[in-house]
Amino acid sequence: MGFEVARRAASYFRPLQDEPTNPPPATPPGPADFRAAMSLLPTGVCVVTSMVGGEPAGATAGAVSSLSLDPVMMLACLDRGSRTLEAVRGSRAFGVNVLAADREDLAHRFSTKEHPTVKWDGVEWCERSGVPWIEGTVARLACELHELHEGGDHVIATGPVRALEVAGGDPLVFWGGRYHPAHFGAR
Repeated sequence: MGFEVARRAASYFRPLQDEPTNPPPATPPGPADFRAAMSLLPTGVCVVTSMVGGEPAGATAGAVSSLSLDPVMMLACLDRGSRTLEAVRGSRAFGVNVLAADREDLAHRFSTKEHPTVKWDGVEWCERSGVPWIEGTVARLACELHELHEGGDHVIATGPVRALEVAGGDPLVFWGGRYHPAHFGAR
């Protein structure tokens, strides 16, 4: 009985003779399929900010991440056509404002191509370390621009963190093509 079980198990691990040794390359996914797959990855929602000519600039971004602990660095991805990207280039600084669960309104506001005066109308903010910090966020960071990297239709800004403030609370996340409050409860 034991020999028969071992023989059957060994048969499961024999190489298949009918499969080609060099399968044809897979077709790369298109933008719609890629977007659908990435919609399954929950991401925090941030507003990346900068200053231009003494005025604030900002854009909603989900592709934002810690980059390094030594030194402490962040990265943020901005659309090539973004006015905020131009502000980051000019000021050599960017802010990361992690939106609170109840701030979907700001996510929508800063995702538009509206003029900055429209985007910022009625938004409470202060300048810290050369970048706009939005009030009512769960965390805010100020970064010095270190490098810009090409990334397809986006540009990746990297930089050391010069200041941060953590208010706490639950963040806003983007998942399944929609914004959701992430209620994780007290820590």
